[in-house]
Amino acid sequence: MFRTLTTACAVATMAACAAAPAADPALSQAPAGHRAPGGQTEGYLTAAALSGKDILPGPPAPGSAYDVADRANYDATRSLEGSPRWKLAQQDNDLWQGGALKRFSCAMGKEISAQKTPVAWKLLHKIELDVRVIGTPAKNHFDRKRPALDNDKPICVPREDWMRTNASYPSGHSMVAWSWALILTEAMPAKADALLKLGQESGDSRVICGVHYPSDVEAGRVLASGMVARLHAEPAFTADLATMKRELAAAPPAEGCGA
Repeated sequence: MFRTLTTACAVATMAACAAAPAADPALSQAPAGHRAPGGQTEGYLTAAALSGKDILPGPPAPGSAYDVADRANYDATRSLEGSPRWKLAQQDNDLWQGGALKRFSCAMGKEISAQKTPVAWKLLHKIELDVRVIGTPAKNHFDRKRPALDNDKPICVPREDWMRTNASYPSGHSMVAWSWALILTEAMPAKADALLKLGQESGDSRVICGVHYPSDVEAGRVLASGMVARLHAEPAFTADLATMKRELAAAPPAEGCGA
């Protein structure tokens, strides 16, 4: 279902994308005092490193074929409520408490934790902070409303006020998942297929959850790809990446991954 509707989106023209409102400079950085699980409050990049509003084409114009397909996808995927795929979407939502990262650990077959791989663990959480810094200005600029607003259809997380102030395009979770997939693939190329597949699935989870449209997820992957490329110009990132490769090579097998 998701693949069919996403394909319909992909064939629609991007030329019809709407003009967007101006960005709010006050919201262009990660929230003051926001801490990753490792205690860090900053990633590797500043907001000046990339301009998502200039890189991305913007969300589909209202009423365009792409927009209609996006909204049809939201309606169709509500039928997945309570399914195993719905539960995976809930796990993929959990960036801070380890649920999403556990899936990547299992895909690699290597433990990722503060105890066993401290540099890798901190690097991946710093990437989430970079996503906030790079992704938030684009969100504010395009200011697309989330699909779950102004309706009571089921979504996989509680409806909260942040959904009205944190815009839909591009998807931040999709950016994190695709960034993690690319970086971990570089660290463990033998696991590329599993990691890249999971990076896509984790982005798709945002649509299944009901908090993003497919075009939000696609935009997140595009901006994430640019962000990861840009990270390689940062000495602190490349140094941590080299250490992460050594850590993962020596890391114990992942536990609790099931069959």
